[in-house]
Amino acid sequence: MAERTIAHFDLDSFFVSVERLKNSKLVGKPVIVGGQSDRGVVAGCSYEARKFGVSSAMPTKLARRLCPDALFIKGDFESYMQYSALVSEIMEDRLPVLEKASIDEFYADFTGMDRFFGNFNYALDLKKRVLKETGLTISFGMSTSKTVSKVATNESKPDAKRKIDSGDEKKFLSPLPIISMPMIGKVNGQHLRNMGIKTIGMLSQMPVEMLEAVMGKNGVMLWERANGIDDAPVTPYHERKSHSKEMTFDKDTIDVDLLKSILAKMIEEITFDLRSKTQCAGLIAVKVRYSNFDTHTRQVNIPYTASDETLREKALEIFDKLYDRRLLIRLVGVRFSKLVPGYSQINLFDRSSDMAGLYQAMDKIRLRYGVKAVQTAFATRLYEKKKEDREERRAAETARGLPPERLRNHYMSF
Repeated sequence: MAERTIAHFDLDSFFVSVERLKNSKLVGKPVIVGGQSDRGVVAGCSYEARKFGVSSAMPTKLARRLCPDALFIKGDFESYMQYSALVSEIMEDRLPVLEKASIDEFYADFTGMDRFFGNFNYALDLKKRVLKETGLTISFGMSTSKTVSKVATNESKPDAKRKIDSGDEKKFLSPLPIISMPMIGKVNGQHLRNMGIKTIGMLSQMPVEMLEAVMGKNGVMLWERANGIDDAPVTPYHERKSHSKEMTFDKDTIDVDLLKSILAKMIEEITFDLRSKTQCAGLIAVKVRYSNFDTHTRQVNIPYTASDETLREKALEIFDKLYDRRLLIRLVGVRFSKLVPGYSQINLFDRSSDMAGLYQAMDKIRLRYGVKAVQTAFATRLYEKKKEDREERRAAETARGLPPERLRNHYMSF
């Protein structure tokens, strides 16, 4: 059986590289892409800016203080998507199994190809082809797993090409700081450092039972990754066309507050799903079906985003234009399409970086306890109404001597 061979590809300083293709005067200078106001957030930065301590997701105010001579660019997400699609096309045409992890990051499974091409040389040829056809440099790391390959790429960038041979995974990982390990963010990293664990090697030597007791299943997974154990497959890339939800009511209604609350709830669930898949939407549609089954849908293009607030405001604006107060409503729905991989930092955080922290906190709670564990006050109107309906129905059925009937709410795609 052929030895497993996985490659991780990552476009170097992608946003900045695209901007430099459009404006050669930016080459060699510290460049920061993202929110330009003090409340904005860095979406990407050049390696010249990183030398001053600037990094992605950093508040613009801090980045400006660290690198006052940097050139700040708002960014052009449409251009980034076009170049990302071009790179995806080049790689999909030449690789049997490709996973697009984000707008600028890919995994490829080369298992079984070595006897025909030589995996490393084939990946190197692909790297050269991307540069020739797009003008973008792309780094890659190759090993027996996704984790080790990703770390190899990150430790060798920019313009990297590195292979970690089978059996050398632990030797490669051991001296690296724990923050170099995927899945270890600032919180987990600080937690591990408080336990005296500073390197991946130290993490690999910890009793797995202790890590499980302290960190649960995540602790076991980190221990496995630290020991070079990672059987996660490369998932073939198939772009989903849209995300949608709709609700049909048992009883037609003209309760506008309830209708808007339902739309808000559906939007929160979809945007959570978008962010968990690192996606943004560029088009939003709202659907209304009246009691006479007359159905109306209206859609508008929007700047790419996965922001609850932005998408909710736009959806309610569309709903107000669709709503006809002369008729009861039987169904409402919302659909997000023109989906692209990436984050909504460029447009979302220009106005307030505080929202980024709020979404991250809410998403962490939802990941642990479920999507309904936390919601905005705007969406609670739906649950209050459902509770009132259940209590009224239960009381009525009890008075009639009938068994309680569950309230039916149907979510369907359109």
